[in-house]
Amino acid sequence: MQNENHQAEHLSRLDNYQELNQRQFVMLLLSIMVVALCGITYELIIGTTSTYLLGNSVYQFSLTIGFFMFAMGIGSYLSKWVLKHLLENFVLVEIVVALIGGLCSLTLFLTYSALNALYNPIMYIFIILIGALVGLEIPLLTRILSQKEMIRKSIANVLSLDYVGALIGSVAFPLLLLPQLGLIRATFVIGLINIFTAILNIHYFKEHLARPRLMRTLAYATLLILVGFTVYGSWLTRYAEHHLYMDQVISELQTPYQRIVFTQNNESQNYRMYIDGHIQFSQRDEHRYHESLVHPVMGLPGPRKQILILGGGDGLAAREILKYPEVELIHLVDIDPAMTRFSSEFPAMVTMNAGSLRNPKLTIFNADAFNFVNQIGIQYDRIIIDMPDPHSEVLSKLYSREFYVMIKKRLNPHGYLVTQSSSPFFTRRTYWTIAHTLQAAGLNTASYHVDVPSFGVWGFHLAAMAAINTQQFKLDVPTRYLTSTTLAAATVFANDMLPATTLEVNTLLEPKLYTLYREDLLDIAVQ
Repeated sequence: MQNENHQAEHLSRLDNYQELNQRQFVMLLLSIMVVALCGITYELIIGTTSTYLLGNSVYQFSLTIGFFMFAMGIGSYLSKWVLKHLLENFVLVEIVVALIGGLCSLTLFLTYSALNALYNPIMYIFIILIGALVGLEIPLLTRILSQKEMIRKSIANVLSLDYVGALIGSVAFPLLLLPQLGLIRATFVIGLINIFTAILNIHYFKEHLARPRLMRTLAYATLLILVGFTVYGSWLTRYAEHHLYMDQVISELQTPYQRIVFTQNNESQNYRMYIDGHIQFSQRDEHRYHESLVHPVMGLPGPRKQILILGGGDGLAAREILKYPEVELIHLVDIDPAMTRFSSEFPAMVTMNAGSLRNPKLTIFNADAFNFVNQIGIQYDRIIIDMPDPHSEVLSKLYSREFYVMIKKRLNPHGYLVTQSSSPFFTRRTYWTIAHTLQAAGLNTASYHVDVPSFGVWGFHLAAMAAINTQQFKLDVPTRYLTSTTLAAATVFANDMLPATTLEVNTLLEPKLYTLYREDLLDIAVQ
């Protein structure tokens, strides 16, 4: 009977938090901050993973944030049915969040490579589960603190620390976690932060836990799992990327701007470069793309002493430009110093670009192209725009009317520019919208396309303030693919590549292009 009374007295103390000491109180406040930090970081991780794999960052982050906040609301609502053992339930939720959140990015990468059709359902499951669990934690902690201090103070403390934690997580992810650890290992580390928080709470509040031994066992088991994944994170990343890229990954860089992956096919010795999961070039046929990008604009009459390359951090376009002895100056603008450093130091890249980035005629500016052309500076005889496709709103601005108007100010009145413009077959409306936008900026255009096996049919637009006569094109440097005959043929478009009857202008305030690009790709997929 005495034993039963003692047990009943112990259970009655489990949910009595009025006598928490100062250290326990501070632990709860820190837990609130950690919950917010980890929650916002998981949200950023899932949005970034989906952007890497599917493109269109605005679309991916909007859906991730929307469903995450909705799921947090569900978790907060469900918390009203948690009537007792508040601290134990909080610890249990922390353990589950650590395990699910810590494995989310690796699972998504593997799902995309092995079971592509299931990616979206699994992504939403992760978002809703993590969001609901994070939403469940805050009300539990608020109710615990309200027993120690006035409800007014507890709510103020919870919300203020929640916002501070969210700030720390949102700043640390792009500046520290992503560039230093990469996407997958960063996820494991955030999971470890969650589980260490659970373990500390078990230690500080063991007298308030009904089953401290079980909680401790679950927490340490989860810790071992996450430590194992963290230790073998590099191998797991390579395994996931091997299934994503098929060829052997021989170099990978996570920068504040993008993820650069360089692969090699062991049988053919063919190199490929990917940025955020999108192929940039294949060694086997990159000469077709870069010769077609550079030589038509360089082969038109007029001075060609001062050249500007926007993008092209791989140095392959610069390699072609340096074939012209009269070129005196090349300015290459690429926002990512890791890209230009890799392309000027990695042996395979130096071989491919013929050491172009080390040439004394070339100066590298690691700056945003949009801001660079908006500055006062020299006028260039030829401007070559070698940017990725407009698969996000950030890239869409580099195909906007405002951008082209700024470029006009940096272009010699008798000069020419060329821009890669995606595919007139696969993204037909996108391709011709770029031409229409150039024209809306007051430029004359001439369009052409080539066949690049790695990409398919690919298109470019020449532009100038004067009319362009492609029959004046003169090729007087050695090439592997391009000839005057092939360029003349490239200006002829088949019926299924001709422009649509109505075209819109892509502007900064109305960035229609990246939405149009996504719709073009969806149309091709449906067909």
